[in-house]
Amino acid sequence: MKIRNSIKFQLGLLIILCNLNLFAQKQLAITIDDPNTKETPKLSWQERNDAILKTLDKHKIKVALFVCGMRVDNPDGKYLLETWDNKDHLICNHTYSHLNLNSKSISCAEYIDNFNKADSIITEYKNYTKLFRFPYLKEGNNAIKRDSIRTFLANEKYRNGSVTIDASDWYVDSEMIKALKENKNVDLTAYKKYYIQHILDRANYYDSLAQMVYHREIKHTLLIHHSLLNALFLDDLLIALENNGWKLIDAVEAFKDPIFEENPQIEPCGESLVWQGASQIEELSNTLRYPGEDEKYEKEPLRRMIKEYETSKNKN
Repeated sequence: MKIRNSIKFQLGLLIILCNLNLFAQKQLAITIDDPNTKETPKLSWQERNDAILKTLDKHKIKVALFVCGMRVDNPDGKYLLETWDNKDHLICNHTYSHLNLNSKSISCAEYIDNFNKADSIITEYKNYTKLFRFPYLKEGNNAIKRDSIRTFLANEKYRNGSVTIDASDWYVDSEMIKALKENKNVDLTAYKKYYIQHILDRANYYDSLAQMVYHREIKHTLLIHHSLLNALFLDDLLIALENNGWKLIDAVEAFKDPIFEENPQIEPCGESLVWQGASQIEELSNTLRYPGEDEKYEKEPLRRMIKEYETSKNKN
C-alpha cells in the first residue's frame, strides 16, 4: 500500500511539474510589417511572398500582417493581400504613408486621414482585423498627440497591435541587398547567421525584461518585415526559435494577453510595449537605450561577423 501510494504521489508530482513547465514555456507570435511588391535581387516579389507564406504554412502558424497602404495600392498589391487573406492571416492597418507620429510636422488630423486611407484598402478582406501598428513604433511625441490617437482608435474599436519583441531585421535586409547588388553571387551565410543570432538575442532580452516588469511569462509578438531576408531565412529563424525553447503561436492568441490592453503614460510614447513598461520603473529605466532598436546598434557587429566569416572561409 505504501509503495502504491508513493508511486501515485510521484506520478501526481510529475504531472504537476509537466503542467508548470507548459505554463512557463516562452510563447511568441510572428507579426509582419509592410507587405510590398517592390523588386529585389535574387527573388521577384511573387517568389518572395510565396516563400514567406510557405514557411508559415510549414510551421502551422497564422500571423498578423500590418499593411502600409501605399506599398500595396496597385493591382499587384491587391493580389498579394488576397494571398494572405486566403491563408487566414490577420490583415491589419499600418497607415497609408508610414507616417511618424513623433514628428513635429505631423498633426493628429493628418495622421487620422492617413489611417482612414489605409483602412479603405483593407476592409474588403475577410480577415480584416482592427489592430493598428504605429509606424516606427512611435505613438506620439507628446501627451496630446498620444491621447488623441488613442481616443480615436478606441472610438473606431481598434486595438494597438503592439510589439513586445522589437528588432532590426530591416537593417540586416538592407545591408544584404546592398551586397547582392554589388555581387549577385555573394555568400549570404554571414547575414543569415547574424540575423538568427540577432533575433534570438532580442527575444531573450525582451522576455527577461518582461519578467522583471510583469513577473510572469507573457505572450510575445515579434516584429519582422515582408522582405527578401525573411523570404530566404524565415524558416531557419523559426526553427532556431523553437530549438531555443520558444513555442510559436498564432497572432490572434498572443493578442489575448492582458498586456496588450495597457496604455503606458510616457512621453514620447512608443517602442516595444515591454520597453514602455520598463521605462516606468526607475530601476529598469536607467538600463534602457533609446530608441530601443536601431541600425546604429547593429552596424558594427554585422560588419564584424561578415569579416570574421570571410576570414574563416578563406582559411578553409
